[in-house]
Amino acid sequence: ISYTWFWSLIQNDFKTGNLDFEGCTRLLEKMQTPFDERHLKHIFKKTTDKQGGDIISMEDFKSIYRTIVHRPEFQELFRAYSPDGQILSDTQLIKFLLKEQFQTKATEITASEIILKYEPIDEVRKKKQLSFEGFVRYMNSEECSIFNIQHKTVYQDMNHPLCDYFISSSHNTYLLHDQLKGPSHLWGYTSALLKGCRCLEIDCWDGSNNEPVVYHGHTLTSKIPFRSVITVIDKYAFMSSEYPVVLSLENHCSLKQQEVMAECLKSILGDKLLCSLIDNEEEITQLPSPEALKFKVLIKNKKIGTTEEGRAQDETQRESESTSDSETESTSQDTDESVPIYRSGRLTAKRKGERRGSAVPPQKKPKMKTQGIAVGLSDLVIYTKSAKFMSFEHSLENQKCYENNSIKESQARKFAKNSAEEFISHTTRFITRIYPRGRRVNSSNYFPQEFWNVGCQMVALNYQTSGPPMELQDGKFRDNGGCGYVLKPKFLRDRNTTFTPQNVGGHSKPMSLSIRLISGHQLPPSRQSRTNKADPSVLIEIYGVPEDQTKHKSAVVRSNALNPRWNETFSFNIQVPELALIRFCLEDEVSLVQKEFVAQYTLPVLSLNTGYRTIPLLSRDGIKLDAASLFAHVWYY
Repeated sequence: ISYTWFWSLIQNDFKTGNLDFEGCTRLLEKMQTPFDERHLKHIFKKTTDKQGGDIISMEDFKSIYRTIVHRPEFQELFRAYSPDGQILSDTQLIKFLLKEQFQTKATEITASEIILKYEPIDEVRKKKQLSFEGFVRYMNSEECSIFNIQHKTVYQDMNHPLCDYFISSSHNTYLLHDQLKGPSHLWGYTSALLKGCRCLEIDCWDGSNNEPVVYHGHTLTSKIPFRSVITVIDKYAFMSSEYPVVLSLENHCSLKQQEVMAECLKSILGDKLLCSLIDNEEEITQLPSPEALKFKVLIKNKKIGTTEEGRAQDETQRESESTSDSETESTSQDTDESVPIYRSGRLTAKRKGERRGSAVPPQKKPKMKTQGIAVGLSDLVIYTKSAKFMSFEHSLENQKCYENNSIKESQARKFAKNSAEEFISHTTRFITRIYPRGRRVNSSNYFPQEFWNVGCQMVALNYQTSGPPMELQDGKFRDNGGCGYVLKPKFLRDRNTTFTPQNVGGHSKPMSLSIRLISGHQLPPSRQSRTNKADPSVLIEIYGVPEDQTKHKSAVVRSNALNPRWNETFSFNIQVPELALIRFCLEDEVSLVQKEFVAQYTLPVLSLNTGYRTIPLLSRDGIKLDAASLFAHVWYY
């Protein structure tokens, strides 16, 4: 049956004679067969070299197709359940799903759906059977991916307060390269939003013609109009996720241009912009949920007074009020010791740590030129008021639930190491944003895991810089439908938690994980290879609490990138699977002392599928390599 189906599918393409390489690629594309061009060229050349010339017959094409599609490891599995090695009945398919894929709820309906979806031969499909061609298509589908297909949609409870979620966050979103002379570009915002990022950073400075601009101040980075940035955000904000976007403003503008910013935000974003409390509450006792804020853009910035007062008082009152509780992150990213306040047309500054209602002592003019906060912009800050971090004790006593802090990575690292209990208590109550230290002028990234471990919601990374930190970021937020919000584990939401990353105690839910790395398929050939060869090996890493951090490395398979076989089993004992990520990294051994990164795939441990699974592979830039994959058997309890 397969033989007849195959010939009927390809014979028209051979009516005018044999095929050259371009004809061969067109036919494989028509058959929806993914292929790596370098591998195909090598197989094609090997075939034509036998008979001389540069064209192939129908029989040659069949041989090429089988080399690419009919993988021995798939054939072994198929024959184990097919009595004749040709066909799987629906009952045999159910046995395979139950025993090998651990799909305990598999029924006749499950089998019928798979057959209808993946069996290409009409005659076989009508009999409710699966041919090897259909089995291959099923094994290569998303249903058999290592990533749990149910986690590709939003499945978590989205009705918790905002502070109960990890939120996908970007730092210096406007930059494409380094922070000294690299270009600022609107693509930074477009690409971050399309990746599901929900917190964008906008560095705002005075521009000419009373139009604010966005760039990395006091550097040679290029400038883009604030108005254009907001227009792009308006267009792409909810393309990949319907949940709220937070615009983190690093505001260096004069009061006049801040009013222009406010007008831009209102006129361009329109109804998307959150301008008032969603409930008519007298006092905000907890943050609203992502569900309640769907399709809304929130402004994160300083604010005059409190959100509740902002609703009750008119503009004149708020301009002249004493705003001694508006201790906020400074214009130089939390490095300035004083906070500027605009009141009744004059500028004053308040010292770090000053208590509410205390007199403002005279002090020297700050070295850096600072500006107050314009009323028009202040009015747009509702649930995300920036508050300068003083201490955990100060926050516990004084900070309101809608006030959030930005803490630089070096300071946050010290807190995570020396005051983890207080840090976690803080992040159960308040949104906390971590940002890279200023010395990272090349836009390098820190590893985000240590800050997720203590419950920090907005762990901001330089999206423009590829590498393991961004791969972990992409892997974590692949979860929950890629919506940019991942619910924190209960022990990081409970205000009375005793959990710390160094002492997981009773919060441990140990997982025993076994991964048998079986094979690779159409892996990218080595850059040094003139044909399609490589010397691949696979590094499997666990990221999580310190106790869970570990890695295993496979053997190197020599001179085979097309179909290397490993058949190696690796075991992991994971204490806190709720925080753990697993990263598969494919490397090429280019010399005895050097291995080159080829591709990777990262996902949450709790999003792993059990059974025989394909592992998709992504380039350093996060682009899926369509033909390449790893094949493994996953099991855990």
